[in-house]
Amino acid sequence: MGQALPSVGLRPYLPADAILLAAIFVESIEGLTGDDYSEAQQQAWMSAADDEQAFGARLGKDLTLVATLQSSPVGFASLKGADHIEMLYVHPSAGGQGVATALCDALEKLAATRGATKLTVDASDNAHDFFRKRGYVDQQRSTFSVGDEWLANTRMQKTLAGAPPKGPLQ
Repeated sequence: MGQALPSVGLRPYLPADAILLAAIFVESIEGLTGDDYSEAQQQAWMSAADDEQAFGARLGKDLTLVATLQSSPVGFASLKGADHIEMLYVHPSAGGQGVATALCDALEKLAATRGATKLTVDASDNAHDFFRKRGYVDQQRSTFSVGDEWLANTRMQKTLAGAPPKGPLQ
């Protein structure tokens, strides 16, 4: 008989989490995006956590949740305003254990309680399928520069439960 996976816990972000979440951010990019982004692109992306204090301030200005397994932080996600997922990162060692799902479920519920009828995310290429399987629909493909590197993502949108469906031009 298989062993049950530990359940995912969620808690609010605390300023003391900044260093650990910066490490999860870097390890997530380093360990999970190599099939979609070059090493130079990954390095540019990871540079957002070089200044841990600024990274922590960025997390603190949004509604950020920390996911834990057996009381240890393994991921985090941020809701910007009422209707945009700003960040969603999971440590590679916690992949496949429901961490991203728990974080996304919570952000979707929080967005709805804030009055949002839709939720958007700028999904990296490696996260695109995760969001698509959750009902997010492609809206626009974008490229942006980080330092000397160009990265791509896709703006995706999901209509939240109870909200009337809207197309990209409505």
